[in-house]
Amino acid sequence: MKEIVRIGCGAGFWGDSPDGPRQLVRAGGIDYLVLDYLAEITMSILARMKAKRADLGYATDFVTMVMQPLAREIAAKRIRVVTNAGGVNPEACRDALAAVFKAAGVDLKIAVVRGDDLSGRIEDYRRDGVREMFSGAALPERIASVNAYLGAFPIAAALDAGADIVLTGRCVDSAIVLGPLIHEFGWKQSDYDLLSAGSLAGHVVECGTQATGGIITDWRDAAAGWDNMGFPIAECRADGTFELTKPAGTGGLVSPMTVGEQIVYEVGDPAAYVLPDVTCDWTRVKLEQTGKDRVHVSGARGRSPTGSFKVSATYADGYRAAVTMMIAGRDAVEKAETVGKAILARSTSLMQEAGLPGFSETSIEVLGGEASYGRSSRARTSREVVLKIAVRHPSKEALQIFGREIYPAATAMAQGLTGFAGGRPEPQPVVRLFSFLAQKGGVPVEVEIDGKTIPVAASLGSPAASPERGEKPDRDADTAPSLPAPDETGDQRIATVPLVALAHGRSGDKGDIANIGVLARRPEFVPVLRQALTPDTVGAYLAHFAKGKVERYEWPGLDAFNFLLHEGLGGGGIASLRHDPQGKAMAQILMDMPVSVPAAWLVPGGPLAGWKEQGAMQGAGK
Repeated sequence: MKEIVRIGCGAGFWGDSPDGPRQLVRAGGIDYLVLDYLAEITMSILARMKAKRADLGYATDFVTMVMQPLAREIAAKRIRVVTNAGGVNPEACRDALAAVFKAAGVDLKIAVVRGDDLSGRIEDYRRDGVREMFSGAALPERIASVNAYLGAFPIAAALDAGADIVLTGRCVDSAIVLGPLIHEFGWKQSDYDLLSAGSLAGHVVECGTQATGGIITDWRDAAAGWDNMGFPIAECRADGTFELTKPAGTGGLVSPMTVGEQIVYEVGDPAAYVLPDVTCDWTRVKLEQTGKDRVHVSGARGRSPTGSFKVSATYADGYRAAVTMMIAGRDAVEKAETVGKAILARSTSLMQEAGLPGFSETSIEVLGGEASYGRSSRARTSREVVLKIAVRHPSKEALQIFGREIYPAATAMAQGLTGFAGGRPEPQPVVRLFSFLAQKGGVPVEVEIDGKTIPVAASLGSPAASPERGEKPDRDADTAPSLPAPDETGDQRIATVPLVALAHGRSGDKGDIANIGVLARRPEFVPVLRQALTPDTVGAYLAHFAKGKVERYEWPGLDAFNFLLHEGLGGGGIASLRHDPQGKAMAQILMDMPVSVPAAWLVPGGPLAGWKEQGAMQGAGK
């Protein structure tokens, strides 16, 4: 058994820079190269590709831009590769890869994990009355793709069988890291704490450079290295702890802030993060800076998984079209809003004349007018904005009418209207996500390698361990140290600062649910954040986004809170008409939320003494 297993992640999505794998193979000193290519949207795109050509349906970049140029080096350094690049057609990916290896003169064994594609079972699920796990909706009539999120044990089985390259279809993102750790350290299905820890390592690295300084709140700390960002490496031990780092000499930053922001990314309840192999409890995770660009991660715990796989199906739901144009001059925001409404009204009238119903959904956003801030916008007087109009309709014909009515606005509406982007908008299919649960026992999983098939049994878990049944670990009591009294002189004045003075954060998406993690900059700030950031106050500040309930989860180990905004993304993914359909900007928007603190905190020697934003003391009073 190795003492340390070094796993580098060279891709966080399909389209990530090919420099990542090259950097890790040549300078990372890694044992495993893992690459995460899949998202719900990606699965629907790959399904359409396969429908047109039987030899497509996988992440072609993996073959042409990663393995083709690096095959000889990977073979020479005995680096093993694990990836979900197989998409909806892992066999075709394997065949393309085998051709590349033959041309390169290398002998690398390829294994394929099968079982995630449940398209052949869709009528069974329909007869069983399957319902969408969030909305309760019935299964749509026509499904484009349907895939279960598999776990890590099939990957481990492939490595046990001697695979150099493991190709999967849909699996949970973290499984591509957990699988190698199960193989290397001999972890069992009942080693829940270890499986949770390995899943945490996978969760941290799965988005590539997001863990090494990419998209952090304090962006200036890493900006100097943006042109040469280092991809993440997890140095993992058999006890489940790991250190995150990156190749020497690369840009970016590895710190408790960069790692913490990634940990809270796209997680729901941190005490019950449900994965196929384990139900994770990450509430007591600890981060420690152990050296330059090195952070030690510990404290993950786990318990039995549930008896179900999460399944994501995609289906077509009409068409969408979108257009952007620039408007300059005085009153630009108001002019843009008026133009958008007029174009929609004119298009609706012409559609009705043609015997077509009105739009299913419309969206007007004035970019530069702080549309994303709702009532908190401070840019109503902006003199240069971009108007974005998006619409949805069951009919292509209706959206073609909309497309024809864009350019006439240049001569019929506001002066200063220019810069139409992309020409006349063409209707694009809307793809929606339908998530449900499927019993693991009805989803056979297998590994194919060297012409042999190896069945892999999933951990069926215990029904009593399902978080839906109410089992939750006890939460840590709030142990954050108290701040000193506001002032020895009894000064009780209050000042208002933006949330970013007290915290940093990260946001993401799960279907139509936005997740916003907020991490206190100091443990002493936790009680203030708890009082200021309630589900009601966060819901009110983001009321223009949050159409459903807002949930708050405490995260004691990270001095953090995690918020879930249900129905917060306008449908999510490419079903959403918003400019930010995946909620990537929501944390930054929330960072401007005003928070009341003692005015004495801003004086020299106070915990916010370095906060210099103009207007920070506004609102101070007796």
